[in-house]
Amino acid sequence: MNIYEKCPVLESDNFILRLTQKEDCDDLLEVYSDKNALPFFNSDNCHGDNFYYATRQRMEEALSFWDMSYQNGWFARMSIIDKKRAKAIGTIEVCYRASEDAFNGMGILRVDVRSDYEKEAVLWEIFSLILTPMYEMVGCREVLTKVPIYAVERMKAAEKAGFQKSEHLLIGGQDGYAYNGYWTVKQ
Repeated sequence: MNIYEKCPVLESDNFILRLTQKEDCDDLLEVYSDKNALPFFNSDNCHGDNFYYATRQRMEEALSFWDMSYQNGWFARMSIIDKKRAKAIGTIEVCYRASEDAFNGMGILRVDVRSDYEKEAVLWEIFSLILTPMYEMVGCREVLTKVPIYAVERMKAAEKAGFQKSEHLLIGGQDGYAYNGYWTVKQ
């Protein structure tokens, strides 16, 4: 299964993961304009974008960029839909990392959720939903995700999902900057 040939729809008890759509704009604007969620977003190596989008226009631009990136095979951005609310409450991004650092050949998993969803149970369910198919979708045997030291709920969810803190730094492909706070899990 190649995620760029066909992006799957994944479903758990509480969430659906599917490719982002223009119709998600207003819901995702609530996520990306949430200043309390901003510190948990992983913007490492993203050309200065911190993922704070305070206007509908800026959110529409991000959605267009994410769609173009998917069409070009750079990364896939999927909306996280809360089934009970029928509303997008965040996104995940998945891609393959080709690099010259310790994380070469791994899949990158970014998870952005509204601050009221930054909870162990929610994050664990999202990790559980994406991890197994992700290995095949992006062609990797190991996945990395960012868990800042202050992200206590995320840390508990990552540990429960099998992630372990890495001692290695992620070296940015554009600027060579070394980023910390990465955790990995093997298939």
